[in-house]
Amino acid sequence: RKGTLQAINCAAIPENLLESELFGYRRGAFSGADRDKPGLVKLADGGTLFLDEIGDMPLDAQAKMLRVLQAREVFPLGATAPEHVDVRVVCATHRDLYQYVREGKFRGDLLARLNEHVVRLPALRERKEDVYLLAKTFCGRYGRPNQQFTFSFLVALLHYHWPFNVRELESCIKRGVALTEGAPLDTQHLPDAIGEHMKGYGDRTRRQEPTIPPTLD
Repeated sequence: RKGTLQAINCAAIPENLLESELFGYRRGAFSGADRDKPGLVKLADGGTLFLDEIGDMPLDAQAKMLRVLQAREVFPLGATAPEHVDVRVVCATHRDLYQYVREGKFRGDLLARLNEHVVRLPALRERKEDVYLLAKTFCGRYGRPNQQFTFSFLVALLHYHWPFNVRELESCIKRGVALTEGAPLDTQHLPDAIGEHMKGYGDRTRRQEPTIPPTLD
């Protein structure tokens, strides 16, 4: 789209401020509103609005967002007439929105309008083939595009399950880069959680024998 990209983290903005950030307000709408302020929805007119952590949006704001999607208009706080907008909406969440709908925490009619095309990003533990490329990317981000890894270091990265996903991997690489002066990253540069996880790796005594199903007579 030719318009701008406007983004907001719905979980990071206090509930009483989220609506004014999204939909804007008119001068005199509340104490301290000394001028008109366009909301992010209006600023994204002709472009894209990215709603991060949409699952944490308050129900009142969800109702107003439903109007944006259904009627293509936004109603700033203190306004007497709606404003037309043409916005593409992209959302992200780590919540199970279907479960939230069942629990009354998310509007089903809003989910129905947002749920046109879904892209699921698997957890890092489900796509270990990305670990090496991500690690090299983070090395470049922190000033070491030619950083090398030892074999043991890479084995540790691939063996770990990354419960906190890509951010945890980034912190691991950032830490390792800070601890070296250009030498290859090795096991001593791993965070404690990964180092502890790797203790005894490859030890035959830790291997579990496969479970043999009982024979049916």
